[in-house]
Amino acid sequence: MDEARVPATIPEAIRVAAQRFGDREVVVDGDVRMTYRQLLEHVRDMARVYLAHGVRRGDRIAVYSPNTHHWVVAALAVHYAGATLVPINTRFTGAEAVDLIRRSGATALVVAGEFLGVEPPAEIRTAAEPGDLDSLRLVVRVPVSGPLAPDPDAETSGAVVLDWPDLAAAAEPVTAESAEARADEVSGDDISDILFTSGTTGRSKGVLSTHGQAVDVAAAWADCGQVRPGDRYLVVNPFFHSFGYKAGILVGLLGGATLIPQATFDVAAVLEAIERERISVLPAAPTVFQTLLDHPGRQGTDLSSLRLAVTGAATVPVRLVERMGDELGFDTVLTAYGLTEAVVVTMCRPGDDPEVIAHTSGRATAGFEVRIGARGEILLRGPNVMRGYLDDPEATAKAVDADGWLHTGDVGTLDDAGNLTITDRLKDMYICGGFNVYPAEIEQELSGLDGVREVAVVGVADERLGEVGKAFVVADGVSESDVLEHCRRRLANYKRPRHVEFVAALPRNASGKVLKRLLAKEKVA
Repeated sequence: MDEARVPATIPEAIRVAAQRFGDREVVVDGDVRMTYRQLLEHVRDMARVYLAHGVRRGDRIAVYSPNTHHWVVAALAVHYAGATLVPINTRFTGAEAVDLIRRSGATALVVAGEFLGVEPPAEIRTAAEPGDLDSLRLVVRVPVSGPLAPDPDAETSGAVVLDWPDLAAAAEPVTAESAEARADEVSGDDISDILFTSGTTGRSKGVLSTHGQAVDVAAAWADCGQVRPGDRYLVVNPFFHSFGYKAGILVGLLGGATLIPQATFDVAAVLEAIERERISVLPAAPTVFQTLLDHPGRQGTDLSSLRLAVTGAATVPVRLVERMGDELGFDTVLTAYGLTEAVVVTMCRPGDDPEVIAHTSGRATAGFEVRIGARGEILLRGPNVMRGYLDDPEATAKAVDADGWLHTGDVGTLDDAGNLTITDRLKDMYICGGFNVYPAEIEQELSGLDGVREVAVVGVADERLGEVGKAFVVADGVSESDVLEHCRRRLANYKRPRHVEFVAALPRNASGKVLKRLLAKEKVA
């Protein structure tokens, strides 16, 4: 194969990587050190497991597990089996996970047996209503936090339940040739994944992308960052997000890098991994780099291997960019802009001035055109715009107009060189600890709490997390603890408001719309 050609599908990318990079390490996860050739074998075997349990081409398979080698194998095997990957946020509650399983119609689920003191399989069963899990035929439990404990209620959903150590035997009914034949059937126009993202309506939307698009945007990202064989890529961004999955796993495959996944972010562990594994590539939110700079253990850590940092979406202070080079030792610091519906849209390039890197998100990449529309909204068009939202043609038509322009809901400007600067958001979304939070989803959830009449949520400044939620509530007979406990049971941690204020009425304009800009000016204390 011509190494300059981008593979047409993810299965092809896996095969090509095994040929090109062979015995190079592809994943280092604790005691597991897997080569590219071994990855292909593991992926093929996992695909055989899926096929043995009736997974058909185009079926959906959900993965609800943290960043480990299991996720890499399980997710890539979904593609090898001709199915569609549905990543689930590991911070989701059982109820939120059940919603995605039900709406996607997933026929298989790969799930952490235990993670951060929670047992997701049990949480899912507890949250599920009759019929919610009827589509599932297979559940695979992953031993993230030690050996898997017996689960006497494992098969109450009607699905076959397998534990990761037992997969070799489960693959035996299907030959390797059958798995290869299924991988051969995959085309670049097949849907590769459905990544769910919340919108301003408060209902999460499943973004449909194809194999060709997934590989194409990863290739563009790898090209901008000049990712190459020998790079060692510390993946702190979650695999369930496009930043960890497409700009992480797929970028590594295309560039020949070694992935060192982090199941949870711990600054001391990150510093130790940088020194031990000679990390050269570290993409992350700006807060991660600020945390590394502030940690006392940095001074005694060998950071000389660091080469490339990629961050963005949020404006990055010039001083932070300078310190990332001067004190963390990065040769190149790049900023970028993307969204689930397009993954990566703009990106800086090596050699750009620090002012450009800090104040803009770079220039168009991955075949995108970018322009500024009405009200300063950022519009983009190109071959890698999503295929649409799952089962939601109305939302798709709102997002992508008749001329193919995706309306992002973000506001920005373009300079003469084509560098994009994000100045505001049309949406109410705020960023908590690097995660996008959509107030409408929280408002919808709180509206179901008895006694709550009206609620509005806004992001307010927080020294540690950047922004956190503050809920303004009009209610009868409801306490602050009631609100917080309801959110604890129903929402992922980063979505939960940290502050609650009870008000007699919400400020509204003449048409009845809540004036959130007025609420955002309220002090937290």
